Amino acid sequence: MEWKPAYLYLALNIFALSYPLAQSFEWRITLYKKWKALFPAIFLTGFIFVVWDIFFTDMGVWGFNDRYLTGVRIANLPIEEWLFFLTIPYACVFTYEVLNFFIKRDYFGPARQVIGYVLFGGSILMAAIFWDRWYTVTAFGFLAIVLGVNLFWLKSVWLGRFFFAYLFILVPFLLINGVLTGTWIEGEVVWYNDLENLGIRIGTIPFEDSFYGMGLILMNITIYERLLKRWRPQVVATAMA
Repeated sequence: MEWKPAYLYLALNIFALSYPLAQSFEWRITLYKKWKALFPAIFLTGFIFVVWDIFFTDMGVWGFNDRYLTGVRIANLPIEEWLFFLTIPYACVFTYEVLNFFIKRDYFGPARQVIGYVLFGGSILMAAIFWDRWYTVTAFGFLAIVLGVNLFWLKSVWLGRFFFAYLFILVPFLLINGVLTGTWIEGEVVWYNDLENLGIRIGTIPFEDSFYGMGLILMNITIYERLLKRWRPQVVATAMA
């Protein structure tokens, strides 16, 4: 098949998912045995983010370059964007599980509350200061909500492992986002209205993206861990089979 620019966003989704999906059946990780917890987490989180995405696309907070899209849309959102909320969370939870398996020490565990409180307070502050910029206020506001749930309600003991894993997740996340926002390509796949964000870029990536991504992955892992805890005896028995 001849390569066309219209396949770019789709190709990035396939690239992000291919290795984690294939390695989900690897005998040490066996992530496929935890799909019962993973896919509800992905779909519940994805629903919120897709609705958010639809509204912001309609409002002109961000949009998409048809040059790099196949042209298939659902609710005025490119099919590739729908897939993004499946492929990226799957790859990130896979990374989280791999790190948990191979690195037994919880390096950030003792400091998880301090890190969480700093991020929580900083997110609230950013949302309050930049309340008039849609992307900034919602990205930091959403992250504050998800962090608050884990810090004050669920008191999640795995938060340190999440913060540690997110440092690794940021590398491929920023690489893919770099391409989506115009690094190494002509124009961009996803454009942003800088009137609705801080106007600060990491290369071509809006500053808010890293915190938007943290909120996305943290919500996925929160639901995933809650479902695993509920079904832990069954999941462990299945993994050992």
